[in-house]
Amino acid sequence: EVQLVESGGGLVQTGGSLRLSCAASGFTFDDHAIAWLRQAPGKEREGVSCIWSSDGSTYYADSVRGRFTISSDNAKNTVYLQMNSLKPEDTAVYYCAAVAADVPIPLQHFEEVGPDYWGQGTQVTVSS
Repeated sequence: EVQLVESGGGLVQTGGSLRLSCAASGFTFDDHAIAWLRQAPGKEREGVSCIWSSDGSTYYADSVRGRFTISSDNAKNTVYLQMNSLKPEDTAVYYCAAVAADVPIPLQHFEEVGPDYWGQGTQVTVSS
């Protein structure tokens, strides 16, 4: 059974930090690109960042570049999203998603084509 389990969300003040984790199981981790997407109330889901763990290629949305860092621990089949300098506009449900890949996958693929697998989401709330 494929599972993507997110954790690490919560409530933080503006300027604070959180680290999200996405634990993957049920598929070959190295053969997939993993992304973080988010959806705020009343807004469309948007891509935040993605990584192809086979070579470490990463992509970021302009809105988070320089503040968020995506990384993977292949031994633990886990992807992390370190979020620093958080802003109220970062408030959203953050989802982990995976797509089979033998090359780096750009973030737009997750938005336009969609992933193979989704996690259940974790809430991030940034207070002003």
